[in-house]
Amino acid sequence: MEQRKYKIVNGHIITPYRIIRNGTLVTEGGRILAISGRDVEMPDAVVVDAKGQYVSPGFIDLHVHGGGGHDFMDGTVEAFLAVAEKHREFGTTSIVPTTLSSDKASLLKAVEVYEAAAAHNTSGARFAGLHLEGPYVSMNQRGAQDPKYIRHPDAEEYMEVLSASKVVTRWSAAPELPGALPFGRYLRSRGILAAAAHTDAIYEEMLEAYENGYTHITHMYSAMSGVTRRNAFRYAGAIEAAYLIDEMTVEIIADGVHLPAPLLKLVYKIKGPGKTALITDAMRAAGMGPGESILGGLDNGIPVIVEDGVAKLPDRSSFAGSVATADQLVRTMVNLAEVPLVEAVRMATATPAAIAGIAGHTGTLVEGKAADIIFFDEQIRVSTVFIGGEC
Repeated sequence: MEQRKYKIVNGHIITPYRIIRNGTLVTEGGRILAISGRDVEMPDAVVVDAKGQYVSPGFIDLHVHGGGGHDFMDGTVEAFLAVAEKHREFGTTSIVPTTLSSDKASLLKAVEVYEAAAAHNTSGARFAGLHLEGPYVSMNQRGAQDPKYIRHPDAEEYMEVLSASKVVTRWSAAPELPGALPFGRYLRSRGILAAAAHTDAIYEEMLEAYENGYTHITHMYSAMSGVTRRNAFRYAGAIEAAYLIDEMTVEIIADGVHLPAPLLKLVYKIKGPGKTALITDAMRAAGMGPGESILGGLDNGIPVIVEDGVAKLPDRSSFAGSVATADQLVRTMVNLAEVPLVEAVRMATATPAAIAGIAGHTGTLVEGKAADIIFFDEQIRVSTVFIGGEC
């Protein structure tokens, strides 16, 4: 099927560094053909009037578990497609499906279902690799991860999972665990992003982890060590390491609940928009209302309660994932953290694209890149989504 040529007019086009007021953007064959501050003669194009809205790259969510009543741990193609379609409604054009700590069979099933779903994903946010979160995490920092699945890195296990397919592009683990450093080196050798997560590591352990492949921090501040005392001596933790290691990239759940405004501002001030990605970490209740839900798969997940704009364990002792959508992340950074719109959008588009290794073809509005484009108003309410040039 031949793709239409679109000419988008009367929009404020957001690039990584500026806004082109009342600009023109032309797409053809699924790619951006031209961007200009003036009119572009294109008589054979379908004209789309942005009506004074912002024209932005589509949002890229590096860490998401579910949405719309479905979870990737449900283990079905239907669930994968439904989550991708729900998040597309809120401006996400690329999504990284994320698992929870589970047994080996479930990890292998996630790989298998991802491949099957990717072949049928024609109308949802496009899949940008599979993210395995756990099961190699700290028991003390497990958060809502099911303790019965938590274990140390097992070379035979992770090599089997990774040899099954090339769809795994990221794996999150606690780098202080026995066997975690060889694991990090193995991931790096395979071109897979190793991320520090659910960790009790101190600074010295994090520095060694960085040298062994752990270049990214999963949901900074959440399930992560800060300053601790041991025998009266203070030790810096994973949080301080993320700040001190300049090249370390981080992601934050910018739903306005997981991190209060001062911490959002601190991450932005120290790491900056080029090293900070906004993620939803959304579970199945994203895009739905408050009430009871399940974290993880329908068959073996954990019951949770959605209230106060977040999912919680039933005893309310811990958050259990967010119910955010990507538009909310940008809105939070602009309104709560007082970040300029261009940089808030960059943290939801260009920066995650770079971290995920897909910046060569998406994440910014540049001639030649994929036409992954959204329109939104002053309140960051998304009205129109193009994925690969299809509106």
